[in-house]
Amino acid sequence: MGDCRPLGFLLGLPFALVALVLSLLGAIVWLLGSLLTCVCPCCCCCAGVANVAMELMTLPLKIITWFTDQIPC
Repeated sequence: MGDCRPLGFLLGLPFALVALVLSLLGAIVWLLGSLLTCVCPCCCCCAGVANVAMELMTLPLKIITWFTDQIPC
């Protein structure tokens, strides 16, 4: 990550903004999944939903990193 790759950042920015919206949705799903897990701890599918929501919340960083790695300086 020591390289300067502004072109990859600029190309990935619109996709990262879409991913940011998905991460906000993931935060809401994670919150609801956590509440459901606290109410009914025997429901193991709620834990899976919470894990998927955590992946959605880290999606913008993964997208920007992937785009900047694809563009050579």
